Amino acid sequence: MEQALAYGVRLTGCTVHFVDDSLDGGPVILQQPVPVFADDTPQSLHQRIQVVEHQLYPEAIRLFAENKLRIVGRQVKI
Repeated sequence: MEQALAYGVRLTGCTVHFVDDSLDGGPVILQQPVPVFADDTPQSLHQRIQVVEHQLYPEAIRLFAENKLRIVGRQVKI
């Protein structure tokens, strides 16, 4: 959150991905952007990101449990 605010980005977000040997480098399952507002604090931005996380993680787990995810190269096909 602090980096996004320090860099002045307009969007950050949440990414759910498979884990591999690299840092945050596994194939992406789901992503959703979160806007960064001019008056955001690290706490307010974190709260909005958490709302998205609480939506994406259960959906990614459901898709995995239902065997609906297929890794093709670096992409995840649903």
